[in-house]
Amino acid sequence: MASLFRWAAVLSGMALLHPLLKFSGFTIKPKPRYVKIAAPLPRSGVHAEREFFLFAGQDRSVAWAVSRTCTHLGCRVNFLEDKQIIECPCHQSRFTPQGARLAGPAQRNLPVFPVEVQKDENGAVTGYVVTL
Repeated sequence: MASLFRWAAVLSGMALLHPLLKFSGFTIKPKPRYVKIAAPLPRSGVHAEREFFLFAGQDRSVAWAVSRTCTHLGCRVNFLEDKQIIECPCHQSRFTPQGARLAGPAQRNLPVFPVEVQKDENGAVTGYVVTL
């Protein structure tokens, strides 16, 4: 009987602690996701995925990834290759390829994701790993 009472007390305590932790803003961060993109990238140096754009420099050994979610209302942005800008189709917020805000109703830059450039033993780029 005492064991049953202890279990009931533990469960009650956990039930009361959950809303308190939630109220205090405690969140468990999700595990990172890794997206691998094989080299070579297109001649433009831009690879589009659903969640990000992957950009590579001239020598392809420097790369960065920019979120495709606009910081204004969450629309999916597009890269305009001819103008070399990222533009939101909803309200025309504009960003540089590095994610910096240029114009429009968006007030924040686009999030940038870390990119690991993978190379073979000769130093040639074999792929890119984007951490989301």
